[in-house]
Amino acid sequence: MIKILLVEDDLDDVELLEDALRDHNVAYEAAILHDGSAAVEYIRACTSCPDLVILDFNLPKVHGRQLILELKATASFKQIPLLILTTSSAKEDIDYAYQNGADKYLIKPTSMAQVKELVDEIVRLAAKQ
Repeated sequence: MIKILLVEDDLDDVELLEDALRDHNVAYEAAILHDGSAAVEYIRACTSCPDLVILDFNLPKVHGRQLILELKATASFKQIPLLILTTSSAKEDIDYAYQNGADKYLIKPTSMAQVKELVDEIVRLAAKQ
């Protein structure tokens, strides 16, 4: 069972990810947060940490860039694999993510093949934990 922290404000994207994991028979449990400030609170209070964090960049209240710094500054989250899953293909966002500790940066999928790649990456990263 993969424990995932998903920080995503778009409910359609949450549903897409949950459906993709189910369709590919991935056993998972997800804590889903819809804005950056809720994620900060979760990170600071978490006692049972996830196997993987999936983070959108464009979030209300606290931007994903700030959340990367929060995650990597928190001892219990520092080593947890971090997957950035966002619509931004901007080089500065990609560079920022990798320079600050992201394990993988993926642009949100637009095809079923990309969804499959996303699920494979989630399973691969969670296995590192």
